[in-house]
Amino acid sequence: MASFLAQRLFAALLTILVTTVAVSMLIHLVPGDPVQIMYAQSQGTTPEQLEEVRARLGLDQPLMVQYIQYMGRVLQGDLGRTIRGDQPVLELLLARLPNTLILATSALVIACAIGLVCGFVAAYRRGTWLDTLLMTSAILGVSMPHFWLGLILLFYFAVHLQWLPVAGSGAANLVLPAVTLGVTNAAIIARLTRSSMIDVFDQEFIRTAYAKGLPRALVLYRHALRAGLVPIVTMIGLQFTYMMGGAIVVENVFGWNGVGRMAIQAIFQRDYPLIQGFILMFAVVVVLVSVLMDLLYAWLDPRIRNR
Repeated sequence: MASFLAQRLFAALLTILVTTVAVSMLIHLVPGDPVQIMYAQSQGTTPEQLEEVRARLGLDQPLMVQYIQYMGRVLQGDLGRTIRGDQPVLELLLARLPNTLILATSALVIACAIGLVCGFVAAYRRGTWLDTLLMTSAILGVSMPHFWLGLILLFYFAVHLQWLPVAGSGAANLVLPAVTLGVTNAAIIARLTRSSMIDVFDQEFIRTAYAKGLPRALVLYRHALRAGLVPIVTMIGLQFTYMMGGAIVVENVFGWNGVGRMAIQAIFQRDYPLIQGFILMFAVVVVLVSVLMDLLYAWLDPRIRNR
């Protein structure tokens, strides 16, 4: 297990290192002078002020020096300061990150609750009308874009029925964006669960368990479900990363104050230090979730951690 964990941590650190290289070079992908583009909407900016900003961002140094300086600041917990407002990037991101994690986690709980149950029932009743109904609904769920479903739910439940608030970051405001993210991703989990459970139901150890006279509920829960969860865990981890990305759209539809909404505002304002910080933080969260899913995967399947 220690060797398995060491391999996953090394891969995670390598991924983060590559991400820092990409993030530090992001500002150089902008056509033209990035500092002039940042201040294109500012009136009365003098060349001296632009040079001062260029020196503050380290853009007057060679690329290798810029990367070393950037890594030095990152290791000290300094992601720079925003162009608009001159505020610490890390503090702004950490203030909004919990909202995004709450949204993504709530959506994941909804997706798993719907997807696992529907997929398991569809596999158990495969070939019946219930299986067809559930999988047809899953296909429809996969086909719905986040923003479209979000606008439909917003119009019906917030505007028409007025059951829920239109925008904000309170507990009641979480319902619609979490359902929007959860329903669309539940369809993917349902389809994978059905496929995985069908393979498990056809295995010899399931038939052996029935032949021993074990109760059906015990066979399904203790033997079939745990064996079928192994590939599903990986998909759930991937779904969480998709939800983090989908939260960028959903947060803007519902006015949810997370890092995704802040990132969109930073893009419109051309605030590149804030954009760089968002990408780096997003990558770190995704990598940590991937490591956690690998550990859970190894716990479910001992063959993995013994390799």
